[in-house]
Amino acid sequence: MEKRWVSLALYPSYVSGTGKREGEPGIMSETQEQCLLNECATPDRVEARRRQILAAASECFCQCGFHAASMDRIAKTAGMSVGHIYHYFRNKEAIIAAIVEQDLQYRLQKIALIEAGRKDGDIFAAITASIGQGVDDLFEPYRAALLLECMAEATRNSQVAALVQNADKISRKGWQEVTHRGRNALGLAPDPYAEIRAEVISAIFEGLSMRLVRNPGVNREMLVDFLRNAVLRLLEIE
Repeated sequence: MEKRWVSLALYPSYVSGTGKREGEPGIMSETQEQCLLNECATPDRVEARRRQILAAASECFCQCGFHAASMDRIAKTAGMSVGHIYHYFRNKEAIIAAIVEQDLQYRLQKIALIEAGRKDGDIFAAITASIGQGVDDLFEPYRAALLLECMAEATRNSQVAALVQNADKISRKGWQEVTHRGRNALGLAPDPYAEIRAEVISAIFEGLSMRLVRNPGVNREMLVDFLRNAVLRLLEIE
């Protein structure tokens, strides 16, 4: 799998997958890592290290699944010791929780961009305009694989299921709120079916993640055009 990250300028000489052992150029020993924590643990650097670990963990999860992706494997992919990872995440479940949180923030950011992109108060025009980028994101195999892995783990692990369900609840609420404001701006009555409409639209886009695994050659332009019409019909805004 193509690498999706670099070492965020902390260790620019390190390249994942080179097989270097701890202590060789590019990978810090545990003593050196502890010094980094003590001397350079600024908020920005801490966040950079967390992102580096999450990128490495996501790569491992996509390659071999949650259970086969050991902390040792994640550490090697991230170019650090296992002990250093525990400074940022108490266990693998905490890493999974952070990945679920990242996905939630992605979804909320999309909602915020729709609000910011509306013209003359028409949120629904902004929604249809955003569908193309949404489909492009789904065509990204890495994102689709991680989403499917999260869903699979949620069926086996009640803690992961609770995280996923809570994130989805927050996302659906944000979607319902933005469509409610859109209807108000157009002088339309409140929608008694707003919740189920959000559910159906979510099912369409999440289902596309699986469809694009089965049929990656689907015509992207035609798909976007049909989705724009379908979403407007589902929202009863034509």
